[in-house]
Amino acid sequence: MTVRVRFAPSPTGMFHVGGARSALQNWIYAKQQGGVFVLRIEDTDAARNKPEWTEGILSALDWIGIERGSYEGPYFQSSYAGEHRAAAQRLYDAGRAYYCDCTREAVQARTGSQYQGYDGFHRDKGLGPGEGRALRFRTPDEGETVVVDLIRGEPTFENKLIEDFVIARGDGSPVFLLANVVDDMTMGITHVIRAEEHLPNTPKQQLLWDALGVKPPIWAHVPVVVNEKRQKLSKRRDKVALEAYRDEGYLAAAMRNYLMLLGWAPSGDREIVPWSVIEEEFRLAEVNPSPAFFDEKKLRAFNGEYIRALPVEEFIAACQPWLTGTGTIAPPPWQPEEFDAAAFAAVAPLAQTRIAVLSEIVPNVDFLFVADPLIDEAAWAKAMKEGAAELLDAAIAAFDALDSWDAESLKSTLEAVGAERGLKLGKAQAPVRVAVTGRTVGLPLFESLEVLGRERALTRLRAARVRLV
Repeated sequence: MTVRVRFAPSPTGMFHVGGARSALQNWIYAKQQGGVFVLRIEDTDAARNKPEWTEGILSALDWIGIERGSYEGPYFQSSYAGEHRAAAQRLYDAGRAYYCDCTREAVQARTGSQYQGYDGFHRDKGLGPGEGRALRFRTPDEGETVVVDLIRGEPTFENKLIEDFVIARGDGSPVFLLANVVDDMTMGITHVIRAEEHLPNTPKQQLLWDALGVKPPIWAHVPVVVNEKRQKLSKRRDKVALEAYRDEGYLAAAMRNYLMLLGWAPSGDREIVPWSVIEEEFRLAEVNPSPAFFDEKKLRAFNGEYIRALPVEEFIAACQPWLTGTGTIAPPPWQPEEFDAAAFAAVAPLAQTRIAVLSEIVPNVDFLFVADPLIDEAAWAKAMKEGAAELLDAAIAAFDALDSWDAESLKSTLEAVGAERGLKLGKAQAPVRVAVTGRTVGLPLFESLEVLGRERALTRLRAARVRLV
């Protein structure tokens, strides 16, 4: 038997990090088993689906390494509407489903509760098809449905506690439960690896597989992804869009590594490992069924490690979208003609050790490419206190007299200027840094001054001094 797994997102919004985790788990499992990864776009919610969301799914999968052309599909659920309706008809003809025209209000009036569920009112009334009549599956009165799950063992559900659920709406269109089952049957899916939130639907879907005479797939329900409050990640409340992390400057390799740790860990006391190790060691049976905490701070630290591990040439290349404002990245605060590739290459090794996401490269190097420094007023107020004007005067005079404009000479010169005023280097360099870069933190000051150059550096120092008058 060839293993066939599927990833079946809906194109109704940005690509969820939890969905990305499920896609990677399916992808790896298929590769390990010599099987096939199928991409199915569940696009039957016409009111919410947009073509750009579908493209967003494809592009997000490309980014995390599941590239177009390497999988089967994408198929579109809407293309299988005929198969969905035919399956519903088969179930009705076989007596496994019946029509019902009860409204929610009528059910609640009979049961006296909005939580009890459908009471089987039309189960044996022989109601035929008609406008506004939903088709309900006739759940067995006795026995149990056992779900064989690679992660959760064998969850067992009493059939008498499963209501006669709707499989087709009053207009004849099948609901998700049936469409999902029929699609998996049609595509020969052997293993369904998906989020834990779908587990309550699984006994219903397994009953449908049985009623349609097809052996159900092997299930694996991976843990739900939660925030720091142990609440399920929500698009309305949490930062969950994979595209947002990509555009902020997270590396695909770091994101893949981190997502695979949500509920699973490689061997040994390690978390940052090559992708080849993850592909080799990942086992669905070893996934922890408990909720997995998506820790953005930890992801950020992961990403910083990956950035620092890049060869400098690759780091420079990775920064280009933020330096040029390409794609969905906002343009930097300088004009294209102001950018100096050689100057950036000179400071790139310094910046590489200081940023955790690639978007941070812009505030670290903008002083090199803008005509005037972008002054942070809070930083200015903090640095330009009493004595700053006199220190700037002395620094300007000393720097202007230097024979060699290099980091070591600049450092020793400012050290001497500060010592004359009873200041350690850290205190002495604060006004100089803000005058030249606009900020109190950033790249090493003296290397920055060296790359900026004598003329531009002195011009900025003099402009700051005038501002202090």
